[in-house]
Amino acid sequence: MNAVRLQQAVREYAQSIGIDKIGFTTAAPFRELKNRLKRQQELGYQSGFEEKDLDKRTQPALLLDQAESIIAIAVAYPSKMSNSPKGKKGERRGIFCRASWGIDYHVVLREKLALLEEFILKQVPDAKVRSMVDTGELVDRAVAERAGIGWSAKNCAIITPEFGSYVYLGEMITNIPFAPDTPMEDECGDCTLCLDACPTGALVQGGQLNAQRCIAFLTQSKKPIPEEFRAKIGNRLYGCDTCQTICPKNKGKHNLHQQAFQPDPELAKPLLQPVLRLSNREFKERFGEVSGSWRGKNPIQRNAILALAHFKDETAVSELIAMLGTDPRPVIRGTIAWALGEIGTKEGYQALEAALLKEEDFEVRAELQKAIETHKERI
Repeated sequence: MNAVRLQQAVREYAQSIGIDKIGFTTAAPFRELKNRLKRQQELGYQSGFEEKDLDKRTQPALLLDQAESIIAIAVAYPSKMSNSPKGKKGERRGIFCRASWGIDYHVVLREKLALLEEFILKQVPDAKVRSMVDTGELVDRAVAERAGIGWSAKNCAIITPEFGSYVYLGEMITNIPFAPDTPMEDECGDCTLCLDACPTGALVQGGQLNAQRCIAFLTQSKKPIPEEFRAKIGNRLYGCDTCQTICPKNKGKHNLHQQAFQPDPELAKPLLQPVLRLSNREFKERFGEVSGSWRGKNPIQRNAILALAHFKDETAVSELIAMLGTDPRPVIRGTIAWALGEIGTKEGYQALEAALLKEEDFEVRAELQKAIETHKERI
């Protein structure tokens, strides 16, 4: 099979296994990207989850011997939920971002890439391939942009004409010299809605993100969330969709066709108070199949406490007080202290004063003292 026919066959097979978009590009170094990544490091704008070696992130030839091409794929995920449950007093709910609806996308895309690898190796048995999704060294968005999947938008997402920015990305490096596709023109124009709507100002300018201020990153961090961001987390348990939902290019893009990503409403918008009671085993049993579980239960429970404070949910006060006295995790106790100060009940204030008398952790004591002062000021 000649190269042109093989490339067309790969496109057709990709479509048959549920890959929504596929594009091809060279394995040439991403030279401009390396400069941008270096600048991000210097500014302290990275999340810390990234590959540290910038050469590996920008030189595909370091990741696969004799690399010639990269195949980029995109799989769309839904932006709407059927039968979305509504929270009410005493039954407040949190929300997982759309990228955590349904089965973990890492699993789904790796399966599709494995099938694509198998198909290519049947046609070219001595071909070399290496696939990755999200956690690989390459920058998925840079590969997708160069392969013509979509354009790199001001909100730092890849936007496709067909599915908006609601797409998961993956890629495969290969030694087969496929013909490269043409990158798309940027269609953001003068629009700055995503920059204006970002709750924490994490979008520094079009195409530049300070991950340390991004709610999507903050909800995944295992550290105490800085006080300036706590009220802005709202009821988000994992991730943030604001810069996507505000985008005009996403209007009407519902993407309901991928069954693997159809959300279970009770997982995507769970009741908050039951989340606080989950053991590690119970958390894995309930949320283990969604991508938002990858950091474990601790960040999700911390975020649930912030969400209860967001709702000023007085029905949660007794449970929070019980946790304040017994939970072994300083991050959780410190977050509860802030939450009780925000909710502002007399019972909560008394619990804060009682906890201060026996708390030994320096940072938790500081949180308790600030919460007590907050309560006094409000009175």
